Amino acid sequence: MKLLYSNILPLSIPEGQETFIDCFNEQIAKSNRVEIAVGYVSRAALEELDILVEEHNLSNICLTIGMYFKEGMPEGTYNIAIELDKKWKEAGIGEIRIVKAFTYHGKLYCFYQDGKPFSAIIGSANLGAIKMEASNRRQYEISSITDDTTECIEIAEFIERLKEQNCSSNIACIEGMPLIREVNASLSGIDRVTQITQTGVQLYEKHKTEVSFVLPLKVPANGERHMDDGKHFTKSNINVCYAAPRSKRKSRDWYETQLTVSKEITRSVGYPEKNNAFFVVTDDGYWFKAHTTSDGNKQFSAVGDELILGRWIKGRLVAAGLVTPVNDTQADTDRKGMITKEMLQAYGCDSLELSKTDQKALDEDGSELDVWVLSLKQQL
Repeated sequence: MKLLYSNILPLSIPEGQETFIDCFNEQIAKSNRVEIAVGYVSRAALEELDILVEEHNLSNICLTIGMYFKEGMPEGTYNIAIELDKKWKEAGIGEIRIVKAFTYHGKLYCFYQDGKPFSAIIGSANLGAIKMEASNRRQYEISSITDDTTECIEIAEFIERLKEQNCSSNIACIEGMPLIREVNASLSGIDRVTQITQTGVQLYEKHKTEVSFVLPLKVPANGERHMDDGKHFTKSNINVCYAAPRSKRKSRDWYETQLTVSKEITRSVGYPEKNNAFFVVTDDGYWFKAHTTSDGNKQFSAVGDELILGRWIKGRLVAAGLVTPVNDTQADTDRKGMITKEMLQAYGCDSLELSKTDQKALDEDGSELDVWVLSLKQQL
């Protein structure tokens, strides 16, 4: 038996042993098929596994995950897993499965060549151990590797049993698994924005009145993101960052948003009047001041910072692993950072819901402002 260490600190590795990462990389390099069954994964580990699958040209890969069906899966990890599962299935090389019949907390890695398992790792290391991050750098795990034929076959057979329909299903077919919303860090430490507790959010939810408006998020489909005809919202609304920059020397900020509201809504009874500020509390606990501006009060935005609303909307998608912020929008010629209908669908929203409460709060000058609740919703 050879022990594998997931971390070299604070203990040194005994002579003749090695790290989990080194061993895993060595074994996958010798393989054309890999079967993995673990309790938990991480976003970074999923991305690393995909890199290794491509680098070593694996013909078959299956990852079975065991602990999320009942306790919930972080949404960012889920979305990366869904994307990876789709990629592997389209390439005809494998899939990602979720154990649903029970909670599986084992950690098994089985490596194949020419249809036969030649080595296997068993121990305490979840998939996150293949990619060191700040969150697991001080986490110590112990595993062992075996090349005993009988042991490898037993481990391989067990993993195959986990893949049976009465135990697990392909992740794209899973229904009823709760998703854990991840914290939107894009608004943390931003001037003019504060946070309130979920208890506070629920309090304002209880004080909502019947005055409520649905503001659709107008974006292109993924296949339309280069259609700059003015009809597909590739350079307007929450994608206004792709419009012509105000200065040739500086691109628009990726978080810039200009939410344009239709006349049908702005002329409705109770819709906020032009330039009359009010407070909004978001469904995830952020608090800032907003107003409506422009002709016919068609622009809805935060007061004093045109990036705040974009940080709130796009930051949620970033936290969910659906898009990556773009540093230079002019350089993003493929428009990978453009928000699309597919991204919103994956997140489960296509609109904002702005609901007035019967509550007021004091502004800096002592005046009372109305409080509204702002939520991301699926309406269509």
